[in-house]
Amino acid sequence: MSFFLVRAPVWLLCLLPASISCFTHHHATPSHSIAASTQQQQYYSLSSDFSRKQRRGFSVLQAAKRRGGAMSRRKTQEESRSDNAESTTKGFDNEATSISQQTIPASKSNTIYSMPSLYDLAFGYRCYEEEVEFLLDAHDKYSTSDKNVPVRILELAAGPARHSLAALSEHPPSSVDSVVALDLSQEMVNYGKENADHELGSAGGRRDSFEYACGDMRDFAGLSSTKFDTAWILLGSMSHLLTNDDVIRCFSSLRSALKPGSTVVVELPHPRETFSMGECTRNGWTVPLVEDDEEEYGELNIVWGDEDDEFDPIAQVRDFTVAMTLKVNNPEDIPKEDPLFLQMDEDGKTEVKEIVPMRLFTLQEIDALARCAGLEMVAKYGALDEEVAMTEEDDAYRMVCILRCKE
Repeated sequence: MSFFLVRAPVWLLCLLPASISCFTHHHATPSHSIAASTQQQQYYSLSSDFSRKQRRGFSVLQAAKRRGGAMSRRKTQEESRSDNAESTTKGFDNEATSISQQTIPASKSNTIYSMPSLYDLAFGYRCYEEEVEFLLDAHDKYSTSDKNVPVRILELAAGPARHSLAALSEHPPSSVDSVVALDLSQEMVNYGKENADHELGSAGGRRDSFEYACGDMRDFAGLSSTKFDTAWILLGSMSHLLTNDDVIRCFSSLRSALKPGSTVVVELPHPRETFSMGECTRNGWTVPLVEDDEEEYGELNIVWGDEDDEFDPIAQVRDFTVAMTLKVNNPEDIPKEDPLFLQMDEDGKTEVKEIVPMRLFTLQEIDALARCAGLEMVAKYGALDEEVAMTEEDDAYRMVCILRCKE
């Protein structure tokens, strides 16, 4: 069975084809385009009169189709375990793999992040190719380092490593030299390597330009003796750093790993989320599982934040309720060889739920904390899109900060 998946979060409601659904309670923050009431789901379709936002949404749909059957292509767990043996690869040192042997502090959320295939499904609405174009263009625009050489990229808290892989698969070696990804979850690292095998091919080609290590984004000394040109912290991953000390440690490690004049791109929730957090709201979306003939055979329901969440306005930390429910219409059709469905019960359902503490940041905080580590903020956007300013009411749903290493 093969399928493609179309997914989207609440803030992209106006971009979506009719087969995608999103929901949020009526206490939606200003960064949400449209809100649905408590037991209600609303569907939105692309019209023939495409606006800029609609065209972007259409490209998201097409990108999801191009990636094909998300989990049906995955290897079995036994195969993935055999892939852990490392080979010498282009531009990387032995330290890059040895960091995974260090003692890594336990994640605060071992459940969600130890199920990378579900996470990949839930956040696959992103159009990685277009976002990587923005990231590389931002580096070219704001970096003061040598721009006549191919860039070396570092992605922290990389998860399934989709941005890293898009950089390598969509851009030639003359543009992107190599990528190192880092994540605290060994399951994510293994999964990202499988993605790399599929997207980049076998050893000897572009696959040799990608390395994935398990490590802490606050301290990754020894990851590589060769400095990087740009670093990315995307999908709100910095929100897992709950204290100023943690953030400064992360920024200081980046400062040491990057060339003078290099760039750092940090993507976080828009500050509107922080200043409208008087009452927690429920946010979520639904991912249909679709076969090649476009017949739906199941769905993944995601809740990312619930109305019962606790929010500490002093620490600016919200205990996010994160829940995912994967179910198929006919349990007899469960592809037993697919890792995505291995934990499914006899009724055709997999459920996971946990509390994930995440910090909400303001622009001023990122600016000040960056300065403490020898970085400076040189630009800001409301999305991974150069046309979206942070001040836009409708399109700005993220806080994207472009930082530069002081020379």
